[in-house]
Amino acid sequence: MRPNASVLHSLRTGEISFQGQFVIGSNHTFLVEVNTVNGPLSAVYKPSDGEQPLWDFPGNTLALREVAAFKTSEALGWDLVPPTILRKDGPAGGGSLQLYLNVEPIRNYFTFSEGEKQLLRPAAIFDVLINNADRKAGHVIHLPEGRIQLIDHGVCFHEEHKLRTVIWDFAGEAIPSALLEDLEALTSKLKDQGSLSKELAGFLSPTEIRAIRDRNSLLLQDSRFPGPGPRRNYPWPLV
Repeated sequence: MRPNASVLHSLRTGEISFQGQFVIGSNHTFLVEVNTVNGPLSAVYKPSDGEQPLWDFPGNTLALREVAAFKTSEALGWDLVPPTILRKDGPAGGGSLQLYLNVEPIRNYFTFSEGEKQLLRPAAIFDVLINNADRKAGHVIHLPEGRIQLIDHGVCFHEEHKLRTVIWDFAGEAIPSALLEDLEALTSKLKDQGSLSKELAGFLSPTEIRAIRDRNSLLLQDSRFPGPGPRRNYPWPLV
């Protein structure tokens, strides 16, 4: 069993109890404990009923987009997003449930060394692919063992271009061949009856899934990291 598989099973089946609330942010976000046969597991719970309406995203879809980001990361094989599921029986209603990463909150993209930033190429491509409208510095986590993890994907996957990120370090560079190979492998998974398209069908609209396919094709065609465009290119606040 893959490491994520056992965590996903625990998130799906464990009893959830509230531990606290994250007070920074527009939407209701809770720290919870998931009780499992192997002991308690800390997780981040985002109930759909706690989402604030957005003018450009359909209502009550942010939790679904959190799960879609995890599924896309898994399909790429990049392991960028902590295990995330949808729990319809959450204590405050249906919502996303994601493994909690207990790391120093002061550490973020702006405190990374140049060497640590070199690990962010997959993250930069991932955000282009999912059209991340809010990649703040604090959403990029460098784990002690050296892995990069990405959190907060509620405002992603819009069919219109909305990329806003702090990670522009590689603009204009050629995308490494290994990453291009992974994007190429994703092509078949994004076809109408592809494995990822089927998985995302319960979380995104058909138009949004087609937009992922189009963005993937453009990345393969250009084979370079895109740079900032004429629109707003950075999130606010930056952290």
